[in-house]
Amino acid sequence: MHRGQTLIFLLVFIAMSVIISTAAIVVMIANSRSASALESMSATLAVTESGVENALMRLLRNPGYTGETLTVGDGLATITVTGSDPFNIGATGTLGDYTRSISVVAGYNGGILTVTSWSEGFP
Repeated sequence: MHRGQTLIFLLVFIAMSVIISTAAIVVMIANSRSASALESMSATLAVTESGVENALMRLLRNPGYTGETLTVGDGLATITVTGSDPFNIGATGTLGDYTRSISVVAGYNGGILTVTSWSEGFP
């Protein structure tokens, strides 16, 4: 090999190493952001489910319950209850930039509060 060829080979090798390292870092950052978003969405769903469970408990104690805003950890669950036997329960959970919603239909069947419908969604 000539002296100039060794230098060119070394520069190409360094450039390829930088490109591969940069691509690996970009993939790691994207995976980290995706995992963080998934964790936040799961936590937001837990906040929303807590709101629905709170509404069901309150309806058992007081059939005239109409809803509230409930603080759950770092999130907020906004609960609305309409109707009377069946009750239409709507809960929207918010945690940071994420929002989830759940709609539930429940009614008394033989003196027992029974959930007849539960659907999750994004508002």
